[in-house]
Amino acid sequence: MDLTELEALVESELPDATVEFSRARGPEDDDHLAATVVSSAFEGESLVNQHQLVYDALGDRMTTDIHALELKTYTPDEYDS
Repeated sequence: MDLTELEALVESELPDATVEFSRARGPEDDDHLAATVVSSAFEGESLVNQHQLVYDALGDRMTTDIHALELKTYTPDEYDS
């Protein structure tokens, strides 16, 4: 699975998003991922809603390509502080 493709997918769905994916358990494990997503779309949203926005952006990949996702979401102000 190409992590840059996943990053581009989320960035295309969330305004002003900065996304970084990595392998959660090492390079040999393709379906356990970690991601940090910073977007103004998260402002005023609960943590659950922030994560749901990312899952929605990933679409079917959450059920076909990704087994587990360790997700950290931030608004730009939260990330800068």
